[in-house]
Amino acid sequence: MSTTLVADTVTVFSRELRPVLRNPFSVIFGMIQPLVFLALFSPLLSDFPGTGQGSALQWFVPGIVVMSCLFGTSMTGSSLLFEIQTGSHERMLVAPLRRPALLIGRALKEIVPMFAQALIIIAVTVPFGFRVNPLGALIGLLILAVFCVGLGALSYTLALASKNQEWLFWTVQQTVLFPLLLLAGMLLPIGAGPGWLQALARVNPLTYVVDAERALFNGDFAAGTTGGAIVAALIVAALGLFVGTRAMQRSA
Repeated sequence: MSTTLVADTVTVFSRELRPVLRNPFSVIFGMIQPLVFLALFSPLLSDFPGTGQGSALQWFVPGIVVMSCLFGTSMTGSSLLFEIQTGSHERMLVAPLRRPALLIGRALKEIVPMFAQALIIIAVTVPFGFRVNPLGALIGLLILAVFCVGLGALSYTLALASKNQEWLFWTVQQTVLFPLLLLAGMLLPIGAGPGWLQALARVNPLTYVVDAERALFNGDFAAGTTGGAIVAALIVAALGLFVGTRAMQRSA
């Protein structure tokens, strides 16, 4: 049966999204750690140098939104790893679906829980004094969605490379996750750190996304960080989809 890549991608997207809609608690469960960081760190940042003027929430909440998406998206490959171990992935490979669609559909699915988690975090923090610019937040979330597509594709690629070695997936995921998180300045400002730390932060694409989210959530459209974030998100998305698609085409 002849199908198009778009139709196959929609089919895979619908298949992957269905369990999330049936069990929305999984989205909330994935936010526990970011919310704990929010509760414990924000009181410590009120007078911390580098967080800017006003409420510490204005600096911290956008970073927590990115952190929540980073945690959730980087772990999505574990679902593909489970399918590989149970044999359901092999059954998908022999289905009349283009193999790139198996990766692209899964990666696009990450946008839905990302938006849901971001909206919940904003709703939780607004009563405590957080103020958000709706248009800026929307632009910021769109940039973050592009980044999450690429990160999700990389997570699925790691699952394909790990196959029956689940320990390898989690070892690499945890080893890469926390340096990216800390070097992006999500929890503490990088500007007060030593020169070598700031140099590492500048080569971290997540740094540009976090800086742009802070500016956009606060309605600062004139900040020069938005362009850098768009470029960083597009690079990660293109790299993730390219590497992931090749890995999916070669999977057996």
